[in-house]
Amino acid sequence: MLCLNQMMLFGKISQQLCGLKKLPWSCDSRFFWGWLNAVFNKVDYERIRDVGPDRAASEWLLRCGATVRYQGQERWQKDYNNLPTGSLDKYKIQAIDATDSCIMNIGFDYMEGLQHVEKIRLCKCHYIEDECLQRLSQLENLQNSLLEMEIITCGNITDNGIIALHHLRNLRYLLLRDLPGVKEKENLVKVFKTALPSMELELQLK
Repeated sequence: MLCLNQMMLFGKISQQLCGLKKLPWSCDSRFFWGWLNAVFNKVDYERIRDVGPDRAASEWLLRCGATVRYQGQERWQKDYNNLPTGSLDKYKIQAIDATDSCIMNIGFDYMEGLQHVEKIRLCKCHYIEDECLQRLSQLENLQNSLLEMEIITCGNITDNGIIALHHLRNLRYLLLRDLPGVKEKENLVKVFKTALPSMELELQLK
């Protein structure tokens, strides 16, 4: 169930949305959706303390359009309103698929307490920037647990963000596809061969 603060937040957003006239695709509408996505990414530290990092992160990710899969389960959780109930300690996030989601750097504090994430897929994430990957690569829990990562069609990612991933010391597989901001492919290969010699690096870049 949603906590009172979350219900109030969604209620306020709904009221604001219902009161809006149709917006043209302009700077004003882009600003509005950017603001709304920032609201969805705002970290609720009390919620993390109350329900634990995995549940709070699940709510954040699904709120932003991503999906999660828990340890011991094959089914992906896609519906915010159908997240499992019962013992919250039972559900540990093992995989994250952020395809077409609006996750952004200000929400990455939700990742800090996750200890079992083995795979992350970032695909068509318009708000993912180098700072996000740098932040992710500095999280000690992910340095220990993360085994696979895919970054696809994220236009704001450059070489600097990708290079930061060499801190994920247990990474076994990294797929990079359709990243126009990544220019120095040979340098990336060199960096990862030195830092993570056993990792499989798959490059599908122009």
